[in-house]
Amino acid sequence: QVQLVESGGGLAQAGGSLRLSCAASGRASDTYAVAWFRQDSGKEREFVAAINWSGENTWYADSVKDRFTISRDKDKNAVFLQMDTLKPEDTAVYYCAAPYTALWYPGTHWNNYDYWGQGTQVTVSS
Repeated sequence: QVQLVESGGGLAQAGGSLRLSCAASGRASDTYAVAWFRQDSGKEREFVAAINWSGENTWYADSVKDRFTISRDKDKNAVFLQMDTLKPEDTAVYYCAAPYTALWYPGTHWNNYDYWGQGTQVTVSS
């Protein structure tokens, strides 16, 4: 079992920055890929970014590429999402997620992830 807890959401102005954190704990939690997803009310949950277990490989949605950066700190057992040049359309609840299988990257579909945090709200005003 892996437990995930997000933090760092809040209110930002367009063009501003926020940094989200995902604290992982549990069964060898530093051996899992971690992804960030987001969901705005009435919309489908969408992939934002992911990082593999070692931190050597990252993936981004086209909508956030060159604005968001995902990273992980193995000593702290945490994954971060640095969000710069925020836009109002980035407003959503952001979730971090991990798959059941260690050392495996499950791709960009939310249905391939088994462990989820509770989510943190990000609101970007224009």
